[in-house]
Amino acid sequence: MTPPTYSTAPLAVEAAASGVSWQAIVAGALAATATTVSLTLLGSGIGLTTLSPWTGGPGAGTFAMSAAVWLVVTQWLSSGIGGYLAGRLRTKWTDVRSDEVFFRDTAHGFLAWSLATVVVVFVLASATTSLVSGSLRAAGSLVGSATQGAAQGASQQAGSVTDPTGYLVDTLFRTTTPQPGSDADVRGETTRILVAGLTNGDVPAADRTYLAQMVSARTGLTQPEAEKRVNDVITQAQAAKVKAKEAADAARKTAATIAIFTVLSMAVGAFIASVAAALGGRARDDADLIAR
Repeated sequence: MTPPTYSTAPLAVEAAASGVSWQAIVAGALAATATTVSLTLLGSGIGLTTLSPWTGGPGAGTFAMSAAVWLVVTQWLSSGIGGYLAGRLRTKWTDVRSDEVFFRDTAHGFLAWSLATVVVVFVLASATTSLVSGSLRAAGSLVGSATQGAAQGASQQAGSVTDPTGYLVDTLFRTTTPQPGSDADVRGETTRILVAGLTNGDVPAADRTYLAQMVSARTGLTQPEAEKRVNDVITQAQAAKVKAKEAADAARKTAATIAIFTVLSMAVGAFIASVAAALGGRARDDADLIAR
């Protein structure tokens, strides 16, 4: 029986220094952050030049796609610059296999991209928070005096428009012939009828007839003329409601498109940063070999 053999080669000694070069990572992250901010400002300026209240600008879909493409371009360029610098500026490793060098270079690029992303998100969140808080303080100072002055009059008006039972209370005391009242009472009741009808989908025929009677009593129009005016106003209100829903749906789709493309652009940025870091590290090693 042959005795077992054992290797007499010395065991590899683990390196005392870490394989992560944080100086190169921070340098790449700073370059990527500066590039991202610059390209974001440039894209915002280009986008604002295409929007004008006086001329017809691009639609919501076109604007969302343009913003998504610019996000990809921004991530591509900034991640490429940051990753290449992180790989090119890292300390040269000795006695390390080529596959391990490739892994460390790609890891350096990914870490540089991650650090730059955290910094950009923190800066944008801080700027957004400051802007919103300042706007809220300014709006509060302006609205405060108006609210204080209107509170007394609103509390004296019978049946607030926002009161969900105001419309039901009006129907309890409704007469077959509208009685003359103050202008504020008539407008308040009319508003509650329109709000209740539009909320439920349409204004009932009984409410339309009652509104026409009030319009006829206060304007001197005949009943058919008053009914036509009431129907026209309700049609306009319904059209405005449909447009508001369409605008809200378009804004939702635009926000969803931008959010999806933002995630995709970030994935592209992480990949580009890793590849660029590998290219930078290889260029660094090749330059050292040529110098020798």
